Amino acid sequence: MLSDLTRRALLAAAILVPTLAWAQADTGPKLPPLMKIVVPFSAGASNDAIARALAPQLAQRLGNTVIVENRPGAAGVIGADYVAKSPADGSVLLLTSSTFLTAAATQARLPYDPLTAFAPVSLIGNGPMLLAVSAATSIKSPAELIAAARARPGTLSYGTAGTGSVAHLSSEMLSDAAHIKMMHVPYKGAANALLDLAGGQIDMMISNYTSIAPQIKSGKVRALAVTSAQPSPVFPQLPTVASAAPGFAADIWVMVFAPGATPAPVVARLNRELNQIATTHEVKALLEPDGATPLALSPPDLARRVKDDLAVWRKIAVDKKIVAE
Repeated sequence: MLSDLTRRALLAAAILVPTLAWAQADTGPKLPPLMKIVVPFSAGASNDAIARALAPQLAQRLGNTVIVENRPGAAGVIGADYVAKSPADGSVLLLTSSTFLTAAATQARLPYDPLTAFAPVSLIGNGPMLLAVSAATSIKSPAELIAAARARPGTLSYGTAGTGSVAHLSSEMLSDAAHIKMMHVPYKGAANALLDLAGGQIDMMISNYTSIAPQIKSGKVRALAVTSAQPSPVFPQLPTVASAAPGFAADIWVMVFAPGATPAPVVARLNRELNQIATTHEVKALLEPDGATPLALSPPDLARRVKDDLAVWRKIAVDKKIVAE
């Protein structure tokens, strides 16, 4: 028979072994001692701020150094191409927005395949945009906007940051869902479009809240609805666009990608770490003003989301013959 001491030792070992196995599995593969998160937009923009909130926390969790590098240009294509051609060992990551897919849908030639050249790692934030009109109009609901567009086919104008932008494709999606025709007025950047919306030179615009907030607060722009399929708890006073245009839904996101050939265990560890970091106060504080929240999806689920979103944007671009300038 076993002594009490032996039994206690065996019991302790039985408890310890799965604990150690879990800890080892949770740690996962080691990452390179120096990593960088590439942001394909200028320093100081919202994606850059999010990357700089992620980097120190990721470094602390991995026990290495993580830096942020900005590589702007060509609607994010320059930075994305750099990451696509980087070593597939987890040392170089891409933090980008939905522009990653709208660029792929509307640019005639890309130096990479958006579905095979990248491995989706983590969805840091997902949220709605706002449908807004100039306060100079009498329109106060998405149903009234649609009625006005039907009464004046092709004359109600909407502004965007440029041909092929998220706002452009989303506005064309609205046209299809509501069976209306509107006039597109492209600008060189959302800021110029928002100024003209506030001044009444254009009638409507789809934009994220942070960009349009100053004009809303000044009373020059009126928010009508959120673009998400479901109402947003951050904007409880606003209905969905879909309440007047059934089937319409257009979320925007911030996502982290690795080069496509990155080993699955490396992607899985980064997914786990970044999903947890996305829920921290530092990151949530940057996401919440736009009504964005993290979604802890697995890499396979993320890959399906990217594929599905790209199919939606590509269909709009093909149907409307939209080619980015």
